[in-house]
Amino acid sequence: MLTLLRVDHRLIHGQVAMTWTQELATNCILVASDAVVKDDLRKTTLKLARPAGVKLVIKSIDDSIGALVSGVTDKYRLFIVVESIEDAYRLAKGYDGVKQINIGGTKPKDEAVNRLSSTVFASDAELKMIEELKDMGIEVEIRQVPRDQKVIL
Repeated sequence: MLTLLRVDHRLIHGQVAMTWTQELATNCILVASDAVVKDDLRKTTLKLARPAGVKLVIKSIDDSIGALVSGVTDKYRLFIVVESIEDAYRLAKGYDGVKQINIGGTKPKDEAVNRLSSTVFASDAELKMIEELKDMGIEVEIRQVPRDQKVIL
């Protein structure tokens, strides 16, 4: 069962490893990232940041979609973390089980001129992706930690 899809450019860190996994009663974190799957150092770092008792799986976006669609992940309380709004968009377009996307933090880039919060920046193209996700019936919200009030986009 998919508990949440979160966008956080830092992937697994204190808020994700402790607060979100406990709040969601997660027993598996899927890091869906085309970049991380090719980077042994980042994979090792993420494995070290994994909370005790929680399985960690690292896959490309396409392989993540394949696993979700096949049902192989259904046995887990699955928390998916991606690095960017575009990655969340691709995943949600490929797997119709995504009902909610939490945006916790995006890396400021030159083209990310729209500041949506103190930690979330988006390009015009990403804003269009968010609109399309909303049109698909997916709730898109900004929130750092579970106790924060949701800011629905």
